[in-house]
Amino acid sequence: MKTVQITGPRACAIVDKPEPVIARDYVLLKVEVAPMCNEYLAYRDQVYLERNRPDSLGHEMAGIVVDAPEGSPVRPGDRVVALCGYPCGRCRPCRRGYYSHCAATEDPREVCKSESGECGFAQYAVKPGRLCVPVPDGMPLEHAAMACCGLGPTFGVMQRMGVAASDTVLITGLGAVGLGGVINARYRGATVIGVARSPYRARLARELGCAAVLDPRDGDLRARIRSLTGGGVDFAIDCSGQPQYQRLCIDAVGRLGTVGFLAEPGELTVHVDDDLVQKGVTLMGSLDINLNDADRLLRVIGQIPGQIERFITHRYPLDQIADAFERQTRYECGKIILYPWS
Repeated sequence: MKTVQITGPRACAIVDKPEPVIARDYVLLKVEVAPMCNEYLAYRDQVYLERNRPDSLGHEMAGIVVDAPEGSPVRPGDRVVALCGYPCGRCRPCRRGYYSHCAATEDPREVCKSESGECGFAQYAVKPGRLCVPVPDGMPLEHAAMACCGLGPTFGVMQRMGVAASDTVLITGLGAVGLGGVINARYRGATVIGVARSPYRARLARELGCAAVLDPRDGDLRARIRSLTGGGVDFAIDCSGQPQYQRLCIDAVGRLGTVGFLAEPGELTVHVDDDLVQKGVTLMGSLDINLNDADRLLRVIGQIPGQIERFITHRYPLDQIADAFERQTRYECGKIILYPWS
């Protein structure tokens, strides 16, 4: 099968690997669509996050079940979206549905005794059957795939926060995850303020419903946010992983507000008394949806096809992966989808 490999700084190639095999509760997927996320950091900067390795890239996918063991919740021929990661399914977070916070993640290559199969930028992949969510009839696989990192992380944190129609939400970092947050917040009826440096993404955020998009180079962001909100936002969500924006979220949230951190990098100092105790602020780390909310998220996606189409700005065959990476490095895109079989 075809897969993608990083071969050096800003260099990649299509390589052949053996088709993966399945074992235990894993199923084999034919990957029809593979959304892109933070893999461009490996291409541009040689920074590897998630499960990325030079020869294993991509953690989002939707496709068709090719093979499944007896007793699997999905069967060959099913159209599914495969949720991110390889959680154990047994630890306390997994039992509560919070698979992305698994305390004992698995290595699918070890479980299946297979050389490949853990990446989305490939023609086939393996996944535990419990993480493969059936796609409703009539829903394009491209749209269903937004239940992964496109809409999943911000949907999950907003569920935990309890974002509602009367609330104001600040989102810092309007990349693919942050733009998905704009969609989720607007679906809930909340007012969204975004922070972005990219003119392309600022424009897209407004098209998706952002009430105001602030450029961090234009003055005191904290003062501007307080002026817009009359004191501070109800909720702040950082999708940037940058300490200055994480700090802004804490500074900009109002009393009894909640700050959610979604991006993995970043380190900042928190002043317990001024930041938390006196304001009554809650800080929350989050990664993805609760497994029990997967069907609900797909129903939301099915109700807003126009928003999803705006969000997916570019589509490439797998062999044009370098062009897709370059577009990401220019920040001139929303969500990009790869087609492994084109």
